[in-house]
Amino acid sequence: MEEKLDFSLPAKKSKTPFASIISVLLLVVLVGLAVINLFDPFCQNPPSENPALSLSQEKVKDLASKLADRSLYTRAAEVWQDYLASAEMPDAERAKILFQIGTLLEKAGRYDEAIEYFYRSEITAALPELEQSITAHIRDCFEKLGKFSALRYELMDRTSIQPSGMSGGKIVAEIGAEKITNADLDALIEKAIDDQLAPLAAFMTAEQRDEQKTKVLEQYKAPSARQEFLQSWLVQEVLYRQAMEEELSEQPDVKRFIEGVVRGALSQQLMNKELADKIHITESDLQTYYQANKADYVEPAKARIGHILVKDRPQADELIKRINNGEDFGELAKAFSADPNTQDSGGMMDADVKKGDDVPGIGKSAELNEKILAADTGDVLQEPFKTEKGWEIIKVCQKDSPRQKTFEEVKQQVTSSLLNQKRQDVQGDLIRQMMDKYGVIIHTSALTDTEQNKTGNSSDAAKEQP
Repeated sequence: MEEKLDFSLPAKKSKTPFASIISVLLLVVLVGLAVINLFDPFCQNPPSENPALSLSQEKVKDLASKLADRSLYTRAAEVWQDYLASAEMPDAERAKILFQIGTLLEKAGRYDEAIEYFYRSEITAALPELEQSITAHIRDCFEKLGKFSALRYELMDRTSIQPSGMSGGKIVAEIGAEKITNADLDALIEKAIDDQLAPLAAFMTAEQRDEQKTKVLEQYKAPSARQEFLQSWLVQEVLYRQAMEEELSEQPDVKRFIEGVVRGALSQQLMNKELADKIHITESDLQTYYQANKADYVEPAKARIGHILVKDRPQADELIKRINNGEDFGELAKAFSADPNTQDSGGMMDADVKKGDDVPGIGKSAELNEKILAADTGDVLQEPFKTEKGWEIIKVCQKDSPRQKTFEEVKQQVTSSLLNQKRQDVQGDLIRQMMDKYGVIIHTSALTDTEQNKTGNSSDAAKEQP
């Protein structure tokens, strides 16, 4: 009998829970091994985050020096930082490298970071050979940052003349739990001065800006000036805090006002940026401008006078006659002048007479001003001059002719004039560019018509009135 083939599928064997768990674990292990094999080359040879770390210590030093020689100061500082993080060394050597990093950051213009590394250097190890250099570098960095108040306290600490712990740390005011120290007050004053000078900074050299800032800071050395500033700042601060507490900034009218302030500030900042980018004045520029405008820098003729004030014309005429006969003007002023302010000095005024100015002690008089400047040294005006106080007898005690001022005398004026001229040119160009860019059109005829209509309507209304 022929045997039949059986094509039926075998029945599934039921798996136990334990077998399922084993299968899952085996699958996880296999996947893990596959991942390890995939990344094995990277695990055996991980890429270095910084190529410098794969070099020997001596080669890292050479790399840092080479970067510095190529003026790549920031990169050189970073190489030294990586070196410090990876190498063990005595504190003295570490302090020297920290100082080196500080000097590199200073050359890169990162003055605040440079100061930090100079501090790190002296904290790590106090090295006598670096002490003066660190002080000099920190002073230069504070000056370049324009932090003159901080520099003052820094020098106090280093010279021990007046430790800032006693002066800078002294509490001058409190707002609740917040303490305001002398150093805080100085920082607030300095920030206010920076804000005040900000509109001018775009067309001032760094030296001019620092010079101006130093002059303004001098005004706040007086305790009364510091107290006045502190009082004003405290008033503004408490009002600001109350305004924030009441959420005034969320009110629609306040929002509109703030938006207007922001628009004005941003437009001014853009103009300042344009000025700073395009205005560059050299010493040669100043000299050329001075030579082309020398007539604007001439000191006019001036005279110093003496006077005798008497009550009536006859007495004035009599004294002029006595002076012409040789009597001393000063002695007569002491004997007869009715002006107590100049009587003891023989009638001498303490201010000059210049063209167009008031006559000191007498007042505005174009006629008298002209006569004084037309006279010579030692001349006595032969006609007394009548004023509200009485009759004046005038002597020209000293006369100076017009004088051309030197460049050095008027350099600041020349700088201001040239800067102002260039500023107007740059502003005009920028405004024209922006008007073109944004398609601005001003319909002047419409404005003129509107004004004429208003005028016409007003005239018609006036005619219609009875």
